[in-house]
Amino acid sequence: MLSRTADNLVWLARYVERADFLARIIRATQRLANLPASYSVTGTEWESALESSGAAKGFHATRGPVEEGSVIEYLVFAPDNPSSIRNCLKYARVNGRAVRTALTAEMWDAINGAWIELGRFEACTNGSGGCGREELSRLFELVQKTSLDYDGSVERTMLRNDAYWFSRLGIYIERADNTARILDVKYHVLLPENEAVGGSIDYFQWTAILRAVSSLTAYHWVYREGIKPWLIADLLILRKELPRSLISCYENIVYFLDAIGNAYGRLGISQQQARDVLERLSRLTTDDIFRTGLHEFITAFVEDTARLGQAIHNQYLLH
Repeated sequence: MLSRTADNLVWLARYVERADFLARIIRATQRLANLPASYSVTGTEWESALESSGAAKGFHATRGPVEEGSVIEYLVFAPDNPSSIRNCLKYARVNGRAVRTALTAEMWDAINGAWIELGRFEACTNGSGGCGREELSRLFELVQKTSLDYDGSVERTMLRNDAYWFSRLGIYIERADNTARILDVKYHVLLPENEAVGGSIDYFQWTAILRAVSSLTAYHWVYREGIKPWLIADLLILRKELPRSLISCYENIVYFLDAIGNAYGRLGISQQQARDVLERLSRLTTDDIFRTGLHEFITAFVEDTARLGQAIHNQYLLH
């Protein structure tokens, strides 16, 4: 496969997954911001959304005060934000069109259909301010449905060859990064197990986080008890049976990188880096994570994943 084709497939998958992540994090932040004042800790939910999405620097350089409307505009519609939802869908379609013959009809329909559907939200995307909360909700549902449609199309219609492996690799790299960022949204209210937690504050805030990653039901299936921050960290980081957990994502990253390496007859630095991260995660406990600090762990994990992405680019995608 040409490196340019592999690059397009990886980034097509990453942009679709990133758009889904942004829709989820905005919905979670709306829930947090709408909690009664008595449940509010700092009132910095929208700043947390910017930090978690990696958009804080760009926002502060071009926008005014951190307010719900301005943050949503920047994360969803802004043409000057390379990772806005609108741009993610746009770039996904551009990458998909470049490798149209490598996609199945169902994969292309999911991406192209989403871009066409996005045009129906004209009042939102043209900056006229005519987009209300209900219309925003429909837009977020479109984005999340597009991600599910694309993901399902990849699984059910692609040949298991290098095109499939690169496509899945892009999804799991992006998903690992996004799960870590969502977990970091309100890291400052996570407390060690032997200290007092905030009662209803923790319950409502961390329920919103679990809903953001579609894992609230899974949490109750696994732990069968009330919402506890250290158990949420355990679920989203160390539980292999949860598809969005960090360790599950890295198991898949290692699997698909090995498949690519074996097909091309050579393993390299990206396979080694992925295995190193997976081995570290396999040895960790929640006590280890909280001993060094959850925020510090997540920061290091995001940096490791960024380095892995660069290694994959250098090894396979550079053209």
